[in-house]
Amino acid sequence: MPASAPVKLLAFDCSTETLSVAVQHGSAQWRFTGAGSAQASHQLIGAAMSLLGRAGLALDELDAIVFGRGPGAFTGLRAACAAAQGLAFGAGVPALPVDTLLAVAADAHLRHPGTRHWLALLDARMNEVYAAEYACTSGVWRCTRQPLVCAPENVPLPDAPGAALAGNAFDAYGLRLPAALAPLQRVPAQPSAQALLRLAPALLAAGAAVQAEHALPLYIRNRVALTTAERLARGGKA
Repeated sequence: MPASAPVKLLAFDCSTETLSVAVQHGSAQWRFTGAGSAQASHQLIGAAMSLLGRAGLALDELDAIVFGRGPGAFTGLRAACAAAQGLAFGAGVPALPVDTLLAVAADAHLRHPGTRHWLALLDARMNEVYAAEYACTSGVWRCTRQPLVCAPENVPLPDAPGAALAGNAFDAYGLRLPAALAPLQRVPAQPSAQALLRLAPALLAAGAAVQAEHALPLYIRNRVALTTAERLARGGKA
């Protein structure tokens, strides 16, 4: 995509409890927020088409369809990938998968641009968190620790001094995180469609777009639920 070309993008994420959809046409944006995860599939396509209509864009005019590929809620990731594949294939435009933890870091960075290093933490349910570490230098993002899933107590410490925490895991697991993380700034953040749009131009320029059939989820964890015995062992209900 030439640097001078108008930016025409559809972006969506439904990896958390929030569905976030946005369309960008040049410097203008249109946004929608709704229920995510299992409910996302009921609203995603309708919201996307409504925003495209407001922006005066057809699907085949888009430079790319940007989506949060994971990690995150399994049902939400499947809905996002299915929508990205279907829309991209039907319109003949590329899909751009973006790590949701990178979008979390970018969402926090939008409000705290002076912080260059971020440890992104998302609630993974099942008493675990997703974690990854990123650095942003002059608007260029670099992953310094690949996404992983672990118990809150085992979240790795940031490699860089001056790092901050970004994400939605603090309310659920804040007291269980390593004590060494306690002094670090905590910025509530989500993998929003707005964050995806901010990341998209550089990723497109770097050749990260894929054909529709390669718009795949990043799961990290293969299990979707605990067994009854495991729930009971952790104090849950049968």
